[in-house]
Amino acid sequence: MTAPLDVLIVGAGPTGLALATQLRAYGTGFRIVDRSLDRARESRAPAIQPRTLEMLAGPGVTADLVDRGSTAVRLQLHLRGRLLRVPVFDVGCDDSPYPFLLFLPQSETEAVLTERLAEGDVRVERGTELLSAEPRDALVTCRLRHGDGGEESVRARYVVGCDGAHSTVRAQAGIGFQGYSYPQTFLLADLEVDGLEPGAAHTFMTADGLLFFFPLGTPATWRMIAMHPPGAPAEKVTLTLFQRLADNWTTDGLTLRDPVWMTSFRLHNRGATHYRKGPFFLAGDAAHIHSPAGGQGMNTGIQDALNLGWKLAHVCRGAAPEELLETYEAERAPVGHGVRRLTDRAFTVGTNNHPALRLARNHLAPRFAPLLLRAPGLRARLFRTVSELGIHYRRSPASRTGPHRPAAGPRAGDRLPDQPAGLQRRTSAPGYHLLLTGPAHHWTRAPLTHGLVSVHHLGADSPWPGTAHALVRPDGYVGYAARGTDLTGLWAYLDRWLPGR
Repeated sequence: MTAPLDVLIVGAGPTGLALATQLRAYGTGFRIVDRSLDRARESRAPAIQPRTLEMLAGPGVTADLVDRGSTAVRLQLHLRGRLLRVPVFDVGCDDSPYPFLLFLPQSETEAVLTERLAEGDVRVERGTELLSAEPRDALVTCRLRHGDGGEESVRARYVVGCDGAHSTVRAQAGIGFQGYSYPQTFLLADLEVDGLEPGAAHTFMTADGLLFFFPLGTPATWRMIAMHPPGAPAEKVTLTLFQRLADNWTTDGLTLRDPVWMTSFRLHNRGATHYRKGPFFLAGDAAHIHSPAGGQGMNTGIQDALNLGWKLAHVCRGAAPEELLETYEAERAPVGHGVRRLTDRAFTVGTNNHPALRLARNHLAPRFAPLLLRAPGLRARLFRTVSELGIHYRRSPASRTGPHRPAAGPRAGDRLPDQPAGLQRRTSAPGYHLLLTGPAHHWTRAPLTHGLVSVHHLGADSPWPGTAHALVRPDGYVGYAARGTDLTGLWAYLDRWLPGR
């Protein structure tokens, strides 16, 4: 029997590929399988948020994504009788090196991640399905079926389900998936549109609901999403149906043509009752599904993976205690719950057929939306949430403040901002990073040697004023922060979470 794996990743969408990319960077032994014979060719999730770009910069993926995508997309909000041009991420994102929404089809995101894995001699095992996964002693025995019908038994310390809403891993682990389905039916098409201003994302708000056009570039110029008219009989998904919706819900005289992909779908709001059960973990759609409002789904899944990957890597190499893996659910489950709640509210306001909401969409929004969008503070809070830059883990067991909290700057559990510019790049290499601020002579006698921690002297140009020190985790969040030069609390933190040095 072959030697056991550290990690078996089931599912090779963006979440599974991101996890594989991070495990590869740490030299962790893994395999990644997917029952589909090929990666997705449809566009699916069309946008990548700033925080996702920050986190993928460490594995060296972000530059390729930005090269293939569009960063200059504007938002145009078509209200009854007026057009609003809404600045996107013009405020609230000044501490990020990526203050933009990157429009890139999911198929291209997957292609970039797959190519990066191939550069490291990692092959995604397509046409390979997980049939069963049974924990035995300290390993999970997994039965795989390959495309030719042959079966294989694989043992792994951990199994991560990145296999979507109908997750086999979730079923094998016996984890519940609770929530509800929305009653509306939606229509989606990737196609060409004549009469629509290029270089912008268009939202048409009507009394009956919302109509979206997102710029794609490939496999077609536009992605159209519309709600099937309430009360209308179900009908076959055709270009004629999409054209009729565009005629009824817009006044722009749009002509739709050359569809590449058309489908209808229902939306759900569901979450796993646990993100971990023993040796099983869930990430991405296997852990949470919700409406696409705000472009959160794929981004949240990738960030799940990048929270989990370095923890698995450190535990598998014996550098961290098994307890570190417990922080995955403690940190990511609240994020998943928050995204589900946020998207549900946005979805309800935009689509519910209640008379009050129809009135708001048709009459109140055209009057008050311009006033609200002119408020920089409101826009900053909105963009901070949508961009996912505001996610923090302050309540995590792995976030600790020293005996003397810094007077200002990021707190333990906060994301490390890119201030001064380039700070995130300096701390993007795999592992922990200790940041020392204040005059250099304050640190000449400090015992700073640690095999898994890189040390950076920032001087006065840092997010923290005065003399302070902070330990940045491999995922770019502050694990420990304290004022002064006394490192006693830092060593206690390292002894707790990184004893295998």
